[in-house]
Amino acid sequence: MKKLGFGCMRLPMNNNKVDYVEFSKMIKTFLDNGFIYFDTAHGYIDGKSEKAIHDCLTTKYPRESYLLADKLTENYFKTEEDIRPFFFNQLEILGVDYLDYYLMHAQNKKNYDHFKKCNAYKIALELKKEGKIKHFGISFHDTAETLDMILNENPEIEFVQLQFNYADYYSKSVQSKMVYDVILKHNKFAIVMEPVKGGRLANLTDEAKKIFDELHQDYSYPSYAIRFAANFENNIIVLSGMSNMEQMLDNISVMKDFKPLNDKELNAIFKVSDLYNNMHSIQCTGCRYCVKGCPKHILIPDLFACMNQKEVFNDWNSNFYYNCVYTTKNGKAKDCIKCGKCEQVCPQNLDIRNLLVKVSSIFD
Repeated sequence: MKKLGFGCMRLPMNNNKVDYVEFSKMIKTFLDNGFIYFDTAHGYIDGKSEKAIHDCLTTKYPRESYLLADKLTENYFKTEEDIRPFFFNQLEILGVDYLDYYLMHAQNKKNYDHFKKCNAYKIALELKKEGKIKHFGISFHDTAETLDMILNENPEIEFVQLQFNYADYYSKSVQSKMVYDVILKHNKFAIVMEPVKGGRLANLTDEAKKIFDELHQDYSYPSYAIRFAANFENNIIVLSGMSNMEQMLDNISVMKDFKPLNDKELNAIFKVSDLYNNMHSIQCTGCRYCVKGCPKHILIPDLFACMNQKEVFNDWNSNFYYNCVYTTKNGKAKDCIKCGKCEQVCPQNLDIRNLLVKVSSIFD
């Protein structure tokens, strides 16, 4: 199986709707080049992702021609009795009889207790025995210690989907390397999410670009991030949230006949990583889990993006986007009432309330 996967959390959009024409073209291009793995979740794009996959993939192509992954998310079940109906509803929306990969979504120390209380892992394994799930795993956002605990308690887990990129490789909060090492310890395989860190490793500073430019190679900046993730043997799939054909063709160009990184390329990547991690930036990946529960309807990831662009990339458009795009119909950073709901669901464990104070001091 080729290592590039189609992450369907970020799709081509047109007026807040998935652009079916563009998405269909991208799916055809993806499959024509030998790539087969598609990843979604019920909440992606406010529920539009699963429906788009039904309309553009599962009703158009033979079931054996692709692999499909979906997830059980904490928000969608309160009791054990809720899980099976939710799962079969996902199958119905997607228009398939089974899932190739099914994940307990965004596992961390806190929500793991809810999954255990509702016997979610047990039910997923029952569904696997029934042939409704081919492979059972988890997506993960926490410390290596927590992952070690979960894998010790659940040896049936086949794979772990982790955040893995060169900026987070030695991160003390995300712990990409440490989490990957735990995966190796338990003889599991890994699926990579956020290899380009929500697009931030595509939009580099001039100093970072110069490091890659000195290699004199015909690779795009984000392709180095994709190749870095694919360079690790147990990373069997690298998910890319491709939102246009240009991004897809770039990824295909380096992943169709994947070549491992050489020593010069690895050295350049770690130079950029050191440079990046020394910058004063907010390490938000734009997953948007924080937005749904905000009582003041603050578009937190977008405001953080404005702050990062201003602080790290010296983007003079930041004030315009803050005042004229993201806060015209939504709350400003100063409107935060410090309820903490955002921090409870943040995979990056960001100190969001205090960061909003910082954002407000700049823009408000």
